Amino acid sequence: MRADVHRFSLSDPGDVSGLRAAIEAGRIDPATIVAVIGKTPGNGLVNDYTRGYLTLSLALLIGETTGETPDAVRARVPFVFSGGTEGVLSPHYAVFTAVPSDEQPNGGKALGVGVAFTAPFEPADIGRQSQIDMTAAAVREAMEKAGIDDPADVHFVQIKGPAFTLAEIAEGAAAGKPAATDNPGKLMGFGRAASAFGVAKALGEVGAEQAVEANLFRDMSVFSSVASASAGVEVKCNEVIVIGMSDKWSGPLAIAHSPLADALDVDGMQAVAGALGFPSGSQIPADEAGRIRAGFVKCEAARDGLIRGRPHTMLNDGDIDQQRHIRAAVGAIAASVLNDTALFVSGGAEHQGPDGGGMIALICERA
Repeated sequence: MRADVHRFSLSDPGDVSGLRAAIEAGRIDPATIVAVIGKTPGNGLVNDYTRGYLTLSLALLIGETTGETPDAVRARVPFVFSGGTEGVLSPHYAVFTAVPSDEQPNGGKALGVGVAFTAPFEPADIGRQSQIDMTAAAVREAMEKAGIDDPADVHFVQIKGPAFTLAEIAEGAAAGKPAATDNPGKLMGFGRAASAFGVAKALGEVGAEQAVEANLFRDMSVFSSVASASAGVEVKCNEVIVIGMSDKWSGPLAIAHSPLADALDVDGMQAVAGALGFPSGSQIPADEAGRIRAGFVKCEAARDGLIRGRPHTMLNDGDIDQQRHIRAAVGAIAASVLNDTALFVSGGAEHQGPDGGGMIALICERA
Protein backbone atom coordinates (compact mmCIF):
# COMPACT_ATOMS: atom_id res chain seq x y z
CA MET A 1 0.00 0.00 0.00
CA ARG A 2 0.99 3.59 -0.57
CA ALA A 3 -0.34 6.50 1.49
CA ASP A 4 -0.75 9.98 0.10
CA VAL A 5 -1.97 13.29 1.51
CA HIS A 6 -3.65 16.00 -0.56
CA ARG A 7 -4.38 19.44 0.92
CA PHE A 8 -7.13 21.71 -0.37
CA SER A 9 -8.03 25.28 0.50
CA LEU A 10 -11.48 26.02 1.86
CA SER A 11 -13.17 29.22 0.72
CA ASP A 12 -16.32 28.46 2.72
CA PRO A 13 -17.51 25.56 4.91
CA GLY A 14 -19.15 23.79 1.97
CA ASP A 15 -16.35 24.28 -0.55
CA VAL A 16 -15.35 20.86 -1.91
CA SER A 17 -14.29 22.17 -5.32
CA GLY A 18 -10.64 21.26 -4.79
CA LEU A 19 -11.36 17.61 -4.13
CA ARG A 20 -13.95 17.49 -6.91
CA ALA A 21 -11.40 18.83 -9.41
CA ALA A 22 -8.80 16.28 -8.25
CA ILE A 23 -11.30 13.44 -8.64
CA GLU A 24 -12.43 14.61 -12.08
CA ALA A 25 -8.80 14.96 -13.20
CA GLY A 26 -8.04 11.42 -12.06
CA ARG A 27 -5.54 12.51 -9.42
CA ILE A 28 -7.60 10.96 -6.63
CA ASP A 29 -9.73 7.82 -6.76
CA PRO A 30 -12.49 8.58 -4.22
CA ALA A 31 -12.73 4.90 -3.32
CA THR A 32 -9.20 5.12 -1.87
CA ILE A 33 -10.00 7.98 0.53
CA VAL A 34 -9.58 6.69 4.10
CA ALA A 35 -9.67 9.88 6.21
CA VAL A 36 -10.05 13.66 6.04
CA ILE A 37 -8.71 16.14 8.61
CA GLY A 38 -9.15 19.90 8.39
CA LYS A 39 -9.85 23.34 9.83
CA THR A 40 -13.10 25.18 9.26
CA PRO A 41 -13.77 28.91 9.83
CA GLY A 42 -16.14 28.45 12.78
CA ASN A 43 -15.68 29.10 16.48
CA GLY A 44 -14.63 25.55 17.41
CA LEU A 45 -17.17 25.39 20.25
CA VAL A 46 -20.42 23.47 20.80
CA ASN A 47 -22.43 25.65 18.41
CA ASP A 48 -19.94 25.41 15.54
CA TYR A 49 -21.87 23.90 12.64
CA THR A 50 -19.22 24.58 9.98
CA ARG A 51 -17.68 21.20 10.85
CA GLY A 52 -20.88 19.31 10.14
CA TYR A 53 -21.50 21.32 6.97
CA LEU A 54 -18.12 20.34 5.51
CA THR A 55 -18.57 16.74 6.66
CA LEU A 56 -21.90 16.51 4.83
CA SER A 57 -20.55 18.24 1.72
CA LEU A 58 -17.60 15.85 1.46
CA ALA A 59 -19.69 12.75 2.20
CA LEU A 60 -22.10 13.77 -0.56
CA LEU A 61 -19.26 14.32 -3.04
CA ILE A 62 -17.50 11.06 -2.25
CA GLY A 63 -20.79 9.18 -2.36
CA GLU A 64 -21.71 10.80 -5.67
CA THR A 65 -18.42 9.68 -7.23
CA THR A 66 -18.27 6.17 -5.73
CA GLY A 67 -21.94 5.21 -5.78
CA GLU A 68 -22.05 4.96 -1.98
CA THR A 69 -24.67 6.59 0.20
CA PRO A 70 -23.42 9.46 2.38
CA ASP A 71 -24.06 7.29 5.45
CA ALA A 72 -21.93 4.50 3.97
CA VAL A 73 -19.13 6.98 3.31
CA ARG A 74 -19.27 8.25 6.88
CA ALA A 75 -19.20 4.67 8.18
CA ARG A 76 -15.78 4.07 6.61
CA VAL A 77 -14.16 7.54 6.41
CA PRO A 78 -13.48 9.59 9.56
CA PHE A 79 -14.07 13.28 8.90
CA VAL A 80 -12.23 15.21 11.61
CA PHE A 81 -12.74 18.95 11.46
CA SER A 82 -11.69 21.49 14.04
CA GLY A 83 -13.35 24.88 13.96
CA GLY A 84 -11.38 28.06 14.40
CA THR A 85 -8.93 29.63 11.95
CA GLU A 86 -8.11 32.70 13.96
CA GLY A 87 -5.29 35.04 12.99
CA VAL A 88 -3.12 33.83 10.13
CA LEU A 89 -4.47 30.27 10.01
CA SER A 90 -5.96 29.20 6.68
CA PRO A 91 -9.12 27.08 6.36
CA HIS A 92 -8.25 23.82 4.61
CA TYR A 93 -8.68 20.06 4.64
CA ALA A 94 -6.23 17.22 4.08
CA VAL A 95 -7.42 14.08 2.29
CA PHE A 96 -5.63 10.82 3.11
CA THR A 97 -5.64 8.03 0.56
CA ALA A 98 -4.44 4.44 0.73
CA VAL A 99 -3.68 3.15 -2.75
CA PRO A 100 -2.71 -0.41 -3.72
CA SER A 101 0.81 -0.26 -5.09
CA ASP A 102 3.09 -2.59 -7.03
CA GLU A 103 6.01 -0.81 -5.41
CA GLN A 104 7.50 -3.15 -2.85
CA PRO A 105 8.68 -1.84 0.52
CA ASN A 106 12.46 -1.67 0.40
CA GLY A 107 13.02 -2.55 4.03
CA GLY A 108 12.59 1.03 5.15
CA LYS A 109 9.47 2.61 6.54
CA ALA A 110 6.94 4.89 4.89
CA LEU A 111 3.80 6.71 5.97
CA GLY A 112 0.98 4.38 6.99
CA VAL A 113 -2.62 5.19 7.96
CA GLY A 114 -5.31 3.20 9.73
CA VAL A 115 -8.77 4.11 11.01
CA ALA A 116 -11.33 2.72 13.44
CA PHE A 117 -14.58 3.70 15.13
CA THR A 118 -15.92 3.09 18.62
CA ALA A 119 -19.55 2.31 19.29
CA PRO A 120 -21.77 5.39 19.75
CA PHE A 121 -21.63 7.26 23.05
CA GLU A 122 -24.32 8.85 25.16
CA PRO A 123 -23.67 12.00 27.23
CA ALA A 124 -23.19 9.84 30.34
CA ASP A 125 -20.30 7.97 28.66
CA ILE A 126 -18.19 11.06 28.03
CA GLY A 127 -15.20 11.41 30.32
CA ARG A 128 -15.84 7.99 31.82
CA GLN A 129 -13.73 4.84 31.95
CA SER A 130 -15.82 3.31 29.19
CA GLN A 131 -14.75 6.06 26.78
CA ILE A 132 -11.10 5.62 27.77
CA ASP A 133 -11.17 1.85 27.27
CA MET A 134 -13.20 1.88 24.06
CA THR A 135 -10.87 4.50 22.60
CA ALA A 136 -7.84 2.41 23.53
CA ALA A 137 -9.34 -0.60 21.74
CA ALA A 138 -10.07 1.50 18.64
CA VAL A 139 -6.52 2.86 18.61
CA ARG A 140 -5.13 -0.68 18.67
CA GLU A 141 -7.47 -1.65 15.83
CA ALA A 142 -6.43 1.35 13.73
CA MET A 143 -2.78 0.67 14.48
CA GLU A 144 -3.17 -2.89 13.19
CA LYS A 145 -4.89 -1.62 10.04
CA ALA A 146 -2.02 0.81 9.54
CA GLY A 147 0.45 -2.07 9.65
CA ILE A 148 2.28 -0.54 12.60
CA ASP A 149 3.67 -3.09 15.05
CA ASP A 150 5.75 -0.86 17.33
CA PRO A 151 3.97 1.91 19.27
CA ALA A 152 7.14 3.98 18.87
CA ASP A 153 6.32 4.22 15.15
CA VAL A 154 2.99 5.93 15.87
CA HIS A 155 3.50 9.68 15.49
CA PHE A 156 -0.04 11.05 15.43
CA VAL A 157 -3.44 9.83 16.60
CA GLN A 158 -6.33 12.10 15.64
CA ILE A 159 -9.64 11.50 17.38
CA LYS A 160 -12.99 13.14 16.84
CA GLY A 161 -15.53 12.48 19.55
CA PRO A 162 -19.07 13.65 20.21
CA ALA A 163 -20.27 16.86 21.81
CA PHE A 164 -23.76 17.18 23.20
CA THR A 165 -26.20 20.04 23.56
CA LEU A 166 -27.69 21.10 26.88
CA ALA A 167 -30.99 19.51 25.86
CA GLU A 168 -29.30 16.15 25.17
CA ILE A 169 -27.46 16.28 28.49
CA ALA A 170 -30.69 17.11 30.34
CA GLU A 171 -32.52 14.30 28.57
CA GLY A 172 -29.87 11.83 29.69
CA ALA A 173 -30.04 13.06 33.28
CA ALA A 174 -33.82 12.72 33.29
CA ALA A 175 -33.39 9.10 32.15
CA GLY A 176 -31.10 8.39 35.11
CA LYS A 177 -27.89 8.73 33.09
CA PRO A 178 -26.22 11.94 34.32
CA ALA A 179 -23.21 13.29 32.45
CA ALA A 180 -19.90 14.19 34.10
CA THR A 181 -21.01 17.84 33.88
CA ASP A 182 -24.14 19.61 32.71
CA ASN A 183 -22.03 22.24 30.92
CA PRO A 184 -21.80 21.31 27.20
CA GLY A 185 -18.46 23.06 26.71
CA LYS A 186 -16.87 21.41 29.74
CA LEU A 187 -18.21 18.04 28.63
CA MET A 188 -16.29 18.48 25.37
CA GLY A 189 -13.16 18.86 27.48
CA PHE A 190 -13.91 15.67 29.40
CA GLY A 191 -14.31 13.86 26.10
CA ARG A 192 -11.01 15.13 24.74
CA ALA A 193 -9.22 14.20 27.96
CA ALA A 194 -10.68 10.68 28.07
CA SER A 195 -9.77 10.18 24.42
CA ALA A 196 -6.18 11.20 25.14
CA PHE A 197 -6.05 8.72 28.01
CA GLY A 198 -7.25 6.03 25.63
CA VAL A 199 -4.42 6.79 23.23
CA ALA A 200 -1.83 6.82 26.01
CA LYS A 201 -3.13 3.50 27.34
CA ALA A 202 -3.18 1.82 23.93
CA LEU A 203 0.37 2.88 23.07
CA GLY A 204 1.83 2.14 26.51
CA GLU A 205 2.74 5.77 27.12
CA VAL A 206 1.24 5.33 30.59
CA GLY A 207 0.26 2.29 32.61
CA ALA A 208 -3.30 1.03 32.70
CA GLU A 209 -3.44 1.99 36.37
CA GLN A 210 -2.79 5.62 35.39
CA ALA A 211 -5.24 5.81 32.48
CA VAL A 212 -8.26 5.90 34.74
CA GLU A 213 -11.24 8.21 34.98
CA ALA A 214 -10.19 9.43 38.44
CA ASN A 215 -7.03 11.00 36.98
CA LEU A 216 -8.80 13.15 34.39
CA PHE A 217 -7.92 16.79 35.08
CA ARG A 218 -6.38 15.73 38.40
CA ASP A 219 -3.02 14.28 37.37
CA MET A 220 -1.76 16.38 34.48
CA SER A 221 1.47 14.36 34.36
CA VAL A 222 -0.58 11.67 32.62
CA PHE A 223 -0.69 12.52 28.92
CA SER A 224 -0.11 11.26 25.40
CA SER A 225 2.58 12.89 23.29
CA VAL A 226 0.88 11.88 20.02
CA ALA A 227 -2.83 12.36 20.76
CA SER A 228 -4.92 15.10 19.19
CA ALA A 229 -8.56 15.02 20.28
CA SER A 230 -11.47 17.16 19.17
CA ALA A 231 -15.20 17.03 19.82
CA GLY A 232 -18.26 18.10 17.86
CA VAL A 233 -22.00 17.63 17.61
CA GLU A 234 -21.58 16.18 14.12
CA VAL A 235 -20.37 12.78 15.42
CA LYS A 236 -21.73 10.29 17.96
CA CYS A 237 -18.73 8.00 18.43
CA ASN A 238 -14.97 8.36 18.64
CA GLU A 239 -13.51 8.34 15.14
CA VAL A 240 -9.84 7.33 15.31
CA ILE A 241 -7.06 7.94 12.78
CA VAL A 242 -3.61 6.46 13.49
CA ILE A 243 -0.71 7.78 11.41
CA GLY A 244 2.86 6.57 11.64
CA MET A 245 5.71 4.83 9.87
CA SER A 246 5.44 1.22 8.70
CA ASP A 247 7.63 -1.16 6.73
CA LYS A 248 4.46 -2.53 5.13
CA TRP A 249 3.86 0.70 3.20
CA SER A 250 5.73 2.40 0.38
CA GLY A 251 5.87 5.97 -0.86
CA PRO A 252 7.77 9.22 -0.40
CA LEU A 253 6.05 10.54 2.73
CA ALA A 254 7.26 10.56 6.33
CA ILE A 255 5.93 11.84 9.65
CA ALA A 256 7.57 13.00 12.87
CA HIS A 257 6.27 14.52 16.08
CA SER A 258 7.36 16.33 19.22
CA PRO A 259 5.75 17.43 22.47
CA LEU A 260 5.51 21.18 23.03
CA ALA A 261 6.50 22.35 26.50
CA ASP A 262 4.47 25.55 26.31
CA ALA A 263 2.90 28.01 23.88
CA LEU A 264 6.30 29.46 22.96
CA ASP A 265 8.15 26.19 22.32
CA VAL A 266 9.78 27.06 19.01
CA ASP A 267 12.51 24.52 19.77
CA GLY A 268 9.94 21.71 19.74
CA MET A 269 8.61 22.85 16.38
CA GLN A 270 12.09 23.12 14.91
CA ALA A 271 12.98 19.68 16.28
CA VAL A 272 10.22 18.11 14.19
CA ALA A 273 11.34 20.04 11.12
CA GLY A 274 14.92 18.93 11.68
CA ALA A 275 13.90 15.29 12.08
CA LEU A 276 12.33 15.48 8.62
CA GLY A 277 15.42 16.93 6.98
CA PHE A 278 14.51 20.61 6.85
CA PRO A 279 17.45 23.00 7.21
CA SER A 280 18.02 24.54 10.61
CA GLY A 281 17.04 28.15 11.06
CA SER A 282 14.27 30.35 12.36
CA GLN A 283 11.98 29.60 9.39
CA ILE A 284 11.79 26.86 6.78
CA PRO A 285 12.72 28.44 3.42
CA ALA A 286 9.84 28.81 0.96
CA ASP A 287 11.33 26.36 -1.54
CA GLU A 288 11.62 23.73 1.20
CA ALA A 289 8.20 24.42 2.74
CA GLY A 290 6.63 23.00 -0.40
CA ARG A 291 7.53 19.54 0.90
CA ILE A 292 5.02 19.90 3.74
CA ARG A 293 1.83 17.90 3.12
CA ALA A 294 0.13 18.50 6.48
CA GLY A 295 0.89 19.93 9.91
CA PHE A 296 -0.93 19.33 13.19
CA VAL A 297 -0.61 21.25 16.46
CA LYS A 298 -2.45 20.91 19.77
CA CYS A 299 -2.19 23.77 22.24
CA GLU A 300 -3.63 24.88 25.54
CA ALA A 301 -3.75 28.05 27.63
CA ALA A 302 -1.65 27.25 30.71
CA ARG A 303 -3.95 26.51 33.66
CA ASP A 304 -1.76 28.34 36.17
CA GLY A 305 -2.22 31.57 34.24
CA LEU A 306 1.48 31.91 33.48
CA ILE A 307 3.69 31.58 30.42
CA ARG A 308 7.37 31.44 31.34
CA GLY A 309 6.70 33.23 34.58
CA ARG A 310 4.58 36.03 33.20
CA PRO A 311 0.77 36.18 33.52
CA HIS A 312 -1.58 35.70 30.60
CA THR A 313 -5.25 36.70 30.50
CA MET A 314 -6.67 34.02 28.21
CA LEU A 315 -8.53 32.18 30.97
CA ASN A 316 -10.13 35.36 32.34
CA ASP A 317 -11.45 36.82 29.09
CA GLY A 318 -15.24 36.94 29.14
CA ASP A 319 -15.52 37.97 25.49
CA ILE A 320 -13.24 35.52 23.67
CA ASP A 321 -12.95 31.84 24.56
CA GLN A 322 -9.45 30.82 25.63
CA GLN A 323 -9.27 28.27 22.82
CA ARG A 324 -9.62 31.04 20.25
CA HIS A 325 -6.87 33.03 21.94
CA ILE A 326 -4.42 30.14 22.06
CA ARG A 327 -5.13 28.98 18.50
CA ALA A 328 -4.35 32.44 17.17
CA ALA A 329 -1.16 32.78 19.22
CA VAL A 330 0.33 29.33 18.67
CA GLY A 331 -0.95 29.24 15.09
CA ALA A 332 1.05 32.36 14.28
CA ILE A 333 4.19 30.90 15.83
CA ALA A 334 3.82 27.56 14.02
CA ALA A 335 3.02 29.24 10.70
CA SER A 336 6.10 31.42 11.07
CA VAL A 337 8.41 28.50 11.82
CA LEU A 338 6.98 26.21 9.13
CA ASN A 339 6.35 28.97 6.54
CA ASP A 340 2.86 27.55 6.07
CA THR A 341 -0.55 28.80 7.22
CA ALA A 342 -2.67 25.77 6.23
CA LEU A 343 -2.06 24.07 9.57
CA PHE A 344 -4.39 22.09 11.81
CA VAL A 345 -3.97 24.10 15.02
CA SER A 346 -6.44 23.01 17.67
CA GLY A 347 -7.06 24.21 21.21
CA GLY A 348 -8.30 22.02 24.02
CA ALA A 349 -5.12 20.00 24.61
CA GLU A 350 -6.19 18.36 27.86
CA HIS A 351 -3.72 15.53 28.54
CA GLN A 352 -2.44 15.91 24.95
CA GLY A 353 1.20 16.78 25.46
CA PRO A 354 2.60 18.48 28.57
CA ASP A 355 0.16 20.59 30.56
CA GLY A 356 0.16 24.15 29.24
CA GLY A 357 1.88 23.00 26.06
CA GLY A 358 0.73 20.41 23.56
CA MET A 359 2.19 18.54 20.61
CA ILE A 360 3.13 18.95 16.96
CA ALA A 361 3.26 16.44 14.10
CA LEU A 362 4.37 17.08 10.55
CA ILE A 363 3.93 15.04 7.36
CA CYS A 364 6.21 15.84 4.45
CA GLU A 365 7.88 14.50 1.36
CA ARG A 366 11.30 13.12 2.12
CA ALA A 367 14.19 15.38 1.18
